[in-house]
Amino acid sequence: MIQSDKIEEIIYSSDLISRDLSWLKFNERVFDQILRERRNIFEKFKFLAITASNLDEFFMIRVGSLYNYLDYDKVRVDYSGLREDAFKMKLMIECQNFHRKQQEIFLQELLPKTEEAGLILSNVKNLREEEQSIIKDYFFKAVYPMLTPMVFDGYHTFPILMNKLLIFGVITISEGDKKDNRKLSFVQIPSNIPRFFEVERENGTIFVPIDEIIREHISSLFRNVTIEHINLFRITRNGDFTLEESEDMDTNFLEEVKRKLNERKTGRVVRIEIEEGYSKWMINLLKERWTISDDSIFKIPRKSLMDFTGLWQVIGNKRFKDKIPATPNPIPPLSYPDAATEDIFQVLKHKDILLHHPYNSMEPILDLLDKAVDDPSVMAIKMTIYRLAKNSRIVNALLRAVENGKHVSVLFEVKARFDEENNIREAKRLQKAGCFVIYGVSNFKTHTKLMLIVRKDENKVTRYVHLGSGNYNEETSRIYTDIGLLTTNEVLANDVSEFFNVITGHSVPSTYQNLLTSPREMRRSLVEFIEDEAEHARQGRPSGIFIKINSLEDSEFIYALYRASQAGVPIKLIIRGICCLRPGRKGLSDNIEVISIVGDFLEHSRIYHFHNNGKHRTYVGSADAMVRSFDKRLESLFRVEAPFLEKQLMNIISFNLKDNVNSYVMQEDGNYISKQPGENGEEFNIHTEFFTLTPEQIYGVKLIE
Repeated sequence: MIQSDKIEEIIYSSDLISRDLSWLKFNERVFDQILRERRNIFEKFKFLAITASNLDEFFMIRVGSLYNYLDYDKVRVDYSGLREDAFKMKLMIECQNFHRKQQEIFLQELLPKTEEAGLILSNVKNLREEEQSIIKDYFFKAVYPMLTPMVFDGYHTFPILMNKLLIFGVITISEGDKKDNRKLSFVQIPSNIPRFFEVERENGTIFVPIDEIIREHISSLFRNVTIEHINLFRITRNGDFTLEESEDMDTNFLEEVKRKLNERKTGRVVRIEIEEGYSKWMINLLKERWTISDDSIFKIPRKSLMDFTGLWQVIGNKRFKDKIPATPNPIPPLSYPDAATEDIFQVLKHKDILLHHPYNSMEPILDLLDKAVDDPSVMAIKMTIYRLAKNSRIVNALLRAVENGKHVSVLFEVKARFDEENNIREAKRLQKAGCFVIYGVSNFKTHTKLMLIVRKDENKVTRYVHLGSGNYNEETSRIYTDIGLLTTNEVLANDVSEFFNVITGHSVPSTYQNLLTSPREMRRSLVEFIEDEAEHARQGRPSGIFIKINSLEDSEFIYALYRASQAGVPIKLIIRGICCLRPGRKGLSDNIEVISIVGDFLEHSRIYHFHNNGKHRTYVGSADAMVRSFDKRLESLFRVEAPFLEKQLMNIISFNLKDNVNSYVMQEDGNYISKQPGENGEEFNIHTEFFTLTPEQIYGVKLIE
């Protein structure tokens, strides 16, 4: 095995940064929000829960993917230059360090401040006698009937233990048995039992973890035997899979998706979280059973809490509903100030509307769709759907549209990770009602966000189009920053119509005018734009590249940026999450700056802006600069040419670069430093500034002086 100092040397010598190590740095930036003095304990609980949820997904998908190589002896060389075994060693060291930080902040900083905030996390023994009686009654009436001890011995097979559930491993000995004849039983806590039992007091709410309640009464499940040891643990299973889609898209394909979803429940174990003081006999048995090593075992202090995602129940308690600062009410879009009084069909005939969520609400999109559903002049509605809200207004509107006799075509991406089951269910509802439903396209994930409404106006047909960077999800539109365009622009309407023909039929368009699509020409076009900027710089003309995305991982795209930097192009990148580019390396990327913005809203919009010697190219859409976005997904970026709307997009970039409250500056070694307010101490927080934006601020925006 390579020594740790040699591993660090190999990592730093690479011109690219590991995708997985970069992702862990992103979770550290989320964790940093817990350290901010301006945040109260409920906000800190929220960010701790988010880091825990993020880490669960990281182990399921990214560590799961790594095990796909390790388990089958496949070669994998990470961007860091490390092979699979050395890389796993580095990855687990980083994960263990992060896990310790989570536990320390909870035990040392957050837990001591809970009582003054009106909440207490308590075990059963610390409660009043009457409260203990209430909990005992709750256990035997509501919890006990749902628990099933599952023994593992010579007569019983090893039970299937579920992903991300809290599990008790109970070691028992029957009277007269020898110690080496002990038995191990498992008791899983069902996911539909609340994480905490809540006890209301006059001065606050007590939250008693369900595992503490079960621990207190677990002997009732094991009568007439001696309990030698009780161990609480939790496992994370590999959730990464690749769909090999069949030719029969209507039946076999859906069955394949369902089969793969079931495999998630029994995928190989990639992590064990277990409370300290565990039985070495049990952990050795589990390690052997699941072929897992010590570096994948994460120890939880007995006084701590296993699975911080359970803190969402505390945050959501009605007593504390006002403790998370409220988001300001959305403001009207600058390009559509009279939204409440004007007919959106008539408005869009004369001008485009740019939406910037959550500062602008999703109502104009929903309003357009609702009006289209009930308008007898509307003939067809076509949409792509990736993720939906619960009780989605979108689905309900489409169902009404079918009832009203309109043609409705919907592409449901049933491979949207962790939303597969919901998407299959909603797609079947629409299909049963009479919609033309497509379940994905061939081997590609459809990630693009498009809507097309065809309306007959007098003697002509007008196409109303929405293109965006975010999902058609009313819930996330209030917390994700996204860009959307509503337009009747004929060029874009033609492009979108062609694109729908591709994904719903069997068409190969020759070209699009204002749409870049993948897996066809998106990477090639973007790289050409970068190379054009490099040529402008070499010829002494003004140049500049400004990109705001979620992730930057594609090596061809990155090396094009490196070449542009070497040609003298100033490059500013705003990348929320993964960034595999190494900025500020002498002779390679001197002219590249990278910032990440993490704060109250999740930055989700994608904007690509190229100065192009003053003849700007500005594109918005659903695609990040990742291999999967360019090669494995149906994606789109659309060009915004209307001068005022383009200036709005430039202003978004300008504000992002100016932010000094939520911004982190990436260093050459892949670490990030929090940007500090200027010498005068003034703060600029984009998550509040966009709520007060005026047209006057837009007109004067410049990215290149």
